[in-house]
Amino acid sequence: MTGVQAGRDYDVGQGEAVLVTASEALKMAGADSNVWTNVVVPRSVLARAFPQIDDRLALKIGAENEALDLLKRYCQLLETGRPLISPDLIAHATETIVDLIGLVTGAKGEVAELAGLRGLRAARLQAVLVKIADNFAKPGISAQGVAQELGLSARYVHNLLQKSGISFSERVLELRLQTAHKMLSQRQNGEMRVSEIAMTSGFSDVSYFNRCFRRRFGYTPTSAR
Repeated sequence: MTGVQAGRDYDVGQGEAVLVTASEALKMAGADSNVWTNVVVPRSVLARAFPQIDDRLALKIGAENEALDLLKRYCQLLETGRPLISPDLIAHATETIVDLIGLVTGAKGEVAELAGLRGLRAARLQAVLVKIADNFAKPGISAQGVAQELGLSARYVHNLLQKSGISFSERVLELRLQTAHKMLSQRQNGEMRVSEIAMTSGFSDVSYFNRCFRRRFGYTPTSAR
């Protein structure tokens, strides 16, 4: 896709992005033959957070930009998840998107540092949580493996989760227990043995599963059927 705004020509390829504004004339070509995504934010909101944002108009952002990758993932998570209702959550999501846009477009100095602390950490935490939710039933899941897939260090992943209030191992265990509890209570799983359900949920040791289940729910797995 090519275009012109603010006297600048831009040529955006696959995976790339560009910052444009609806308050100035914009020429585009090639948009009809491509699939692309708009993230629309009031100009006044961006300008308050990043006073020099207008200097970044019509400048191409490469596909290798880490903040752009996180912005894509975060927006996809919001789009595919349940609609946000809580005003606090809406404000948090908005702040995270604005921070990431600032980092994507090359914010500098103190504003970039603050945006990094808020936006990058929030988006990375969401990416970690999605990876855990998608893979918790795999016996070999580890913080190291999740970190490698996301290009982070295991220490950073542990730090993110600790500050969210639940550690990596606690989060994985809770997801496994909730899955097992749901499977045990479903009639269609009546023919499955407790050990099979435990294994399907990610447990490799049935005795450990029984202890954890009873401690979490107050009764045995058999009683949940």
